[in-house]
Amino acid sequence: MSFMFKPLAYDDLTAINRPVLTSSIIESMVVGNEEVASSIIKSLGQRQKAVILVDGYVGSNFISFVNELQKQIYNKSSKAFDMKDVYLSEEKINEMTKSNLPLNYEDDPVLLFGNLFEGRIEDFIDYEKLKNRISEILNFDGISIVYGHGCTVKPLLEIASKVIYIDISPKNTAVRAREGKFMNIGDSEVRPFNALMRRNYFVDFEIVVHQRKKLMNENLIDFYIDGNKDDEYKLLPFEAFKELLDTLVKYPFRCKPVYLEGIWGGEYIRKIRNIPMDISKNIAWIFEFIPMEVSIVVDINSCNFELPFATFMSLQGRSIIGEKAYEKFDGYFPIRFNYDDTYHSDGNMSIQVHPQGEFTRKHYNEKGSQDEAYYVVATGHNAKTYVGFKNGADVEEFLDLAEKSQQDGSEVDYKKYINGEDSIPGKQFMLPAGTIHASGQNQLILELGSLTIGSYTYKIYDYNRKDKDGKTRPIHIKNARKVLEHSRNTDWVRKNIAKEPVLIKKDDDFEEFIVGDTDLMYYQTSRVELKTKGCYKSNNNDQFTVITLVDGEEIEVHSESNPEFSFTQKYLEIVVIPSDITDYVIVNKGYQPAVIHKTYLKPNFEKYIL
Repeated sequence: MSFMFKPLAYDDLTAINRPVLTSSIIESMVVGNEEVASSIIKSLGQRQKAVILVDGYVGSNFISFVNELQKQIYNKSSKAFDMKDVYLSEEKINEMTKSNLPLNYEDDPVLLFGNLFEGRIEDFIDYEKLKNRISEILNFDGISIVYGHGCTVKPLLEIASKVIYIDISPKNTAVRAREGKFMNIGDSEVRPFNALMRRNYFVDFEIVVHQRKKLMNENLIDFYIDGNKDDEYKLLPFEAFKELLDTLVKYPFRCKPVYLEGIWGGEYIRKIRNIPMDISKNIAWIFEFIPMEVSIVVDINSCNFELPFATFMSLQGRSIIGEKAYEKFDGYFPIRFNYDDTYHSDGNMSIQVHPQGEFTRKHYNEKGSQDEAYYVVATGHNAKTYVGFKNGADVEEFLDLAEKSQQDGSEVDYKKYINGEDSIPGKQFMLPAGTIHASGQNQLILELGSLTIGSYTYKIYDYNRKDKDGKTRPIHIKNARKVLEHSRNTDWVRKNIAKEPVLIKKDDDFEEFIVGDTDLMYYQTSRVELKTKGCYKSNNNDQFTVITLVDGEEIEVHSESNPEFSFTQKYLEIVVIPSDITDYVIVNKGYQPAVIHKTYLKPNFEKYIL
């Protein structure tokens, strides 16, 4: 959720979608590096002269792929052309993106934040160099392979014989970045991880995602490549790839989670999912469904085909979230979901606050505010959720003490100032931007968030902890002072954002309660308590629903109109019911009662604060 995203190199292969696929999809998939390259070259037929363009997502291994292509070119001459040779100079690109990566150490001591770039890949290209390169390609009597970001700009598309797109998951991009396997666009050497990923989040990703969406929506691709494994490429002709996504969007689906360790990480998810201790002993965040960070895996004839969820949204966004939401949120999935695990840990999350929409639009070029919500899933002894200030607390005194602590390491009695609510499984805390909050130790929280592409957490007090490298964790009191809502105290919290459940539906099989609702946020939540073997029916109303099995063993969710479009969901899995499924049914398949957490947009969501 931010450029500090350092995922564990662990693949959770339980999150596999198994839609029923046509033979045309199954039979058209090609697996294996040599086989993929061979099929592309064979598609050229007898042509002795052709131009192949190889574009892809950030972190794609272009050189390895091009080498495989060239190995398959027999009795023909070939030449590879790197797009790096036609970019503007590194100095010009750095100057162009300077305002997106401000060096404001006073407000942002470790340079976490930035401003989203509004330009396109065309802005990074020297068109005189490109003109000369195209002339060289046209004069070459053989197979020309042009590779790298931006090889699919219009002048090159006009001379292309075949267009290939290599896609990889955001998690694998981050792992490759940590290993120093690629550079930022236009750079001559690899930056340190934090600087590389900061540039990625605020510049490179914006450029590449826009170009990928354009290529897909304008049908400018011939072959789509799953490039997540350098030793096992998977290919689908683009028409088959589109058919795959046309099929997948008819089903409820689950994305592949991503795991991250943290200083306050706990034990709950690791034990439930049997994640080995040598992967991590303290998993703090589980990105179960953060739309810009996760991927989706589809079983194609017992082979796992993986693509970024954002790619799925590029082609099927209207069917996934509904026409009205697609237009309102500019094609982005508008809610994110992750788990915060402090269960059996030795500390709380930091005391923090997030900025409102006016602030994020002005300073980060974001879509809106960073609102959040905590749903308590499981707790140990003495678990607390900290939200709002205590009635009568001296807010300025607390901030001054926190600032002093940052300078001299003194302890702050934060419980004197911050309201602590008992954490009870099933309790929902809505956290509109500006609300001070923290998840306390010894609990598992389902965290929801509003649409921001980056992440803007202003830590106010972090108990003087150091990270695993021994460095003091960053504090952002100056920015926090600008966005904190001082009036949100205990009374306000209990009246407005930590309400008691409201029963809205009941029959012999279930009870449904509204558990999270505030006029300050555009989505709301409910809790469905489903009896053993119980059945629950509802309607999407031209939007989408996200369901989480927060208690119980197993449920099945399916379209009532088309029961074959189904997904079997296990404990703590998060499943999206796309808007194309107008009516849906949830059946408890376990041997015990089940509890389902539902998240959905308000019927008139566009009227609420963003």
